[in-house]
Amino acid sequence: KTARASELWTAALFIAPALFIYVLLMLVPFLNSIYFSLTDWNGATLTKNFVGLANYAEMLQDPQLYESFRNNLVWIVIGTIAPVGIGLMLALIMWSTPRFALVFRTLFFLPYVLPIVVVGLVWNWIYHPLFGVLNTFLESVGLDSLTRGWLADGDTALLAVLAAAIWGAFGFVTVLLFAGLQSVDTDMVDAAAIDGANWLQRARYIVIPSIAPVLTLVTSITIIGGFAVIDFILVMTNGGPGNRTSVLGFYAYNQAFQRNSVGYGTAVSILITVLSLIAAVAFVKLRERER
Repeated sequence: KTARASELWTAALFIAPALFIYVLLMLVPFLNSIYFSLTDWNGATLTKNFVGLANYAEMLQDPQLYESFRNNLVWIVIGTIAPVGIGLMLALIMWSTPRFALVFRTLFFLPYVLPIVVVGLVWNWIYHPLFGVLNTFLESVGLDSLTRGWLADGDTALLAVLAAAIWGAFGFVTVLLFAGLQSVDTDMVDAAAIDGANWLQRARYIVIPSIAPVLTLVTSITIIGGFAVIDFILVMTNGGPGNRTSVLGFYAYNQAFQRNSVGYGTAVSILITVLSLIAAVAFVKLRERER
């Protein structure tokens, strides 16, 4: 019993610093956010009038919130499927042909380590209606009718920002999945090849199932990131034109810091937290059931 108690105290001493930091930087701010969401605080005065669930009731009648939510759904679906699909394909290709894999991993990962501001500004220039590379290319191949102000057109603005975000994210997915592929049993893959399975069949029935936990983790991270996205929107469009690129994270920021409605903005952020947790847990449960 004495030895067991000593082990528990030792474990507690090691855990305590991390637990303290977690409580101080995560749990306390989260509880404060819940409290703020129940007030009408404007972020400037000391007065925080308790309004109960009034902010949450207001969200049910807020058309701009629903529009931001619809945009967020588009972002989550495309912004998850595209980088995970591209990353998986590239990781499989590098794993199958390891020559120069280190060089390609570095190139693919480079957009992820670049500051979001830099990535956003670069893509702003790509989409520039007069001098942008995209419109210049379309004109050079005779597709002048497709040229437009990509970020000023409500029909293309969200997808244009999404393209930039996907370019900045797929390298992260590629590197993680490539690391997961290192644990695949190559003997089983070689045996399948001897039995006549082609590359796609080996990938589908042996390789991908072997990295299912890593694939689930990466997809969950991407889904949660899709709910919390704000940086690309701020840098590239600031939610415009109109509210066509406004997502929940940007809408919460705009309410709290641009319109001085911290209580309502915090309530939206709590909604984002709940939705992201539900989506991530549901996806993980679905994946586990399939396995």
